[in-house]
Amino acid sequence: MRRIWTSLACLLSAALPACDDSDNGSGPEGTTSVSLLLTDAPGDVQAAVVTIGEIYLQGGPDGRTTLLDDPVTVDLTDLANQTVELFSDIDVEQGSYSELRFVLTGAYLQVETENGSEIFASSPDYSGLPAGATVDGELQMPSLGTSGLKVKFDEALEFTEESKTLLVDFDVAQSFGHEAGNSGRWVMHPVVSGAEVTEAATVTVTLGLGAGVSLPAGVLLSAFKAKVGSEEMAFTDANSDGTFEAVFEFVLPGTYAVTLVAPGGFTIGTNPSLPVDVTVAEGAEVTQAITLTSIVAVP
Repeated sequence: MRRIWTSLACLLSAALPACDDSDNGSGPEGTTSVSLLLTDAPGDVQAAVVTIGEIYLQGGPDGRTTLLDDPVTVDLTDLANQTVELFSDIDVEQGSYSELRFVLTGAYLQVETENGSEIFASSPDYSGLPAGATVDGELQMPSLGTSGLKVKFDEALEFTEESKTLLVDFDVAQSFGHEAGNSGRWVMHPVVSGAEVTEAATVTVTLGLGAGVSLPAGVLLSAFKAKVGSEEMAFTDANSDGTFEAVFEFVLPGTYAVTLVAPGGFTIGTNPSLPVDVTVAEGAEVTQAITLTSIVAVP
């Protein structure tokens, strides 16, 4: 079912100021009431925690408009297939705004390495670290605490109506990487995109076996993962109807490559051939069916 963003935000933001159902969202005349939701396209990491010290708009009548200056700390890996509301119903002067920027004051990344689970932090005393945590290395954040990171929108933000909800997707899989060389440091180059939305888009990938195809002993369809863009999700048969699905919610409008991640040690054939491009519109519910036509153990 389609989810209305403003209603969903009230349900998912229990740790933040609650939505007021009695507020019709309209501010003083000549302003737009703005709300902001944050979601994540997760990577294969154990934790990716960021502290957002400020969010502001660049442009408009005043040149720069601060939307949030009370720091918020979020574990981005908790946001797969859900959102958190960073703020709601902030009155902004109507007009055209060229940029939305996030100022990050600290972060840490926890990943599985050959040495076990390790933590890389922007500072050894970063306040967002778990109690008693040992920092194993440095996480660099070039200029993110000064000029901030720019959220990519397809075009300038036009605030002309009474209310507007924005969705920002912080792509963990593409935002963190090892520094070149053998320094052991990680570098944060955030990939953050946004859209003006009123309803959630959903992509459902289904997986089934072709005629005459059987799985090797010990291999289940639940061992496969669907991949939409950079986000991966395991297949499940939640309602036990025999159809295995991977449901990707809170998808920004755009075109995504859909493929499968097979269990290690096997090569597969599929119909259609993968990857296949899927285009998602705002509020759309898109289903891409994939059939396994062969699965062979790698010698």
